Amino acid sequence: MPNPFNQNIIDEFRAHHGRMSGHFEGARLVLLTTTGARTGTPHTTPVGCLADGGERILVIASAGGSPRHPDWYRNLLARPEATVESGVFTYRARAEVLTGEERDRAFARAVEADPGWQAYQEKAGGRVIPVVALHRIAQGGPPEIAADSPGEAMRLVHDMFRRELALIRKETAAGDGAMLGAQLRVNCLTLCAGLHNHHTGEGTALFPFLAGRHPHLAPVLERLEREHVRIADLVEQLRRVVSGERADPAAARAEVDRLTAALEAHLAYEEEQLLPVLGG
Repeated sequence: MPNPFNQNIIDEFRAHHGRMSGHFEGARLVLLTTTGARTGTPHTTPVGCLADGGERILVIASAGGSPRHPDWYRNLLARPEATVESGVFTYRARAEVLTGEERDRAFARAVEADPGWQAYQEKAGGRVIPVVALHRIAQGGPPEIAADSPGEAMRLVHDMFRRELALIRKETAAGDGAMLGAQLRVNCLTLCAGLHNHHTGEGTALFPFLAGRHPHLAPVLERLEREHVRIADLVEQLRRVVSGERADPAAARAEVDRLTAALEAHLAYEEEQLLPVLGG
């Protein structure tokens, strides 16, 4: 059983699908369920995470700067698999402890995004704080979403994109350097990949299903497909802007704003037209 502080975070995280209030508002968190190294029982812990592109995220075993590794990290050393809850998706992941230069680069990105990680390292009494990559384990079928209907699942995924865009806009607005931060570049590229995957899934599965069941939606689906093409163009422009080592923050802000405006309009229209037939 988690301590009362962690349990309150877990309860709020699950109740609001990852949307947090108070001190953790806007934080990138996941719930990590590991298997006890000694007991073999499951243990769930809220941990901060970093996007890392592709099919993995990074979690940092800071333990608040304790000189002792957190229990969840020791559990992963014994059994390097875990369940990850993102607030929307739940999936199994394989854990890999990063070492050497790869660990150092990842930790430097974390510090760049939040200097609090460096403060934890300085408190840790000589313990080098580990960075763990969690690789999503591929599985057949649709992703597991904590939703009671296809419509609710759509709304939750849309809200996830809205939150991430809001965070990225806040981060780009706060940047005052001549170059875009390394972690912010990864956040943008991860968002780009997520949007591409989501729209590809809609185009190949959801929209054909709806077309067969609800022929009157044909004009709506055609418009949504056209908007997918437009958003894909904006995603590619953002990708080009942030991919360079000397990415310009002002250019990134402009592209994020353009993508946000187009995507928010698209999501609102899709929900207006499709939620009545999908439920939720």
